Amino acid sequence: MDRDFIVRKEVVNRFGLAAIEHLLELADIYHCEDMDKLVSDFVEKYSIPTGIFDNVADCRYHVPTYFDIGKVYKRLIAAVAGYKNIPYSNALTEVYSSWISPQIDAYNSSMYFENPDYLFQSYLAGEPLKD
Repeated sequence: MDRDFIVRKEVVNRFGLAAIEHLLELADIYHCEDMDKLVSDFVEKYSIPTGIFDNVADCRYHVPTYFDIGKVYKRLIAAVAGYKNIPYSNALTEVYSSWISPQIDAYNSSMYFENPDYLFQSYLAGEPLKD
């Protein structure tokens, strides 16, 4: 799990805040594009190395779409940005660099399916909340 975490963090760092801010400004345009082509273009533009992250191969259930995953992260990032009064780009970097990102991406666990407030409160606590 730690190797997956490092790969996501590295991708965010390769983009940098300026690029993330630019991508967020154009998100309403990019969401209409072919996601595979966009990813390929960004991998080339930002020199993203080939990683080892493959949470889809290990998934025993329905694999969420890019947009399903994006909604989970969008809600958490918006909550963090609002709570800390920071730009979305900073919140995005913080969330993707945190302990919760690999937890959300482990689709065989329940974290991905939790409600947005649970994810946010767990994020603030620094660990999954207990029942």
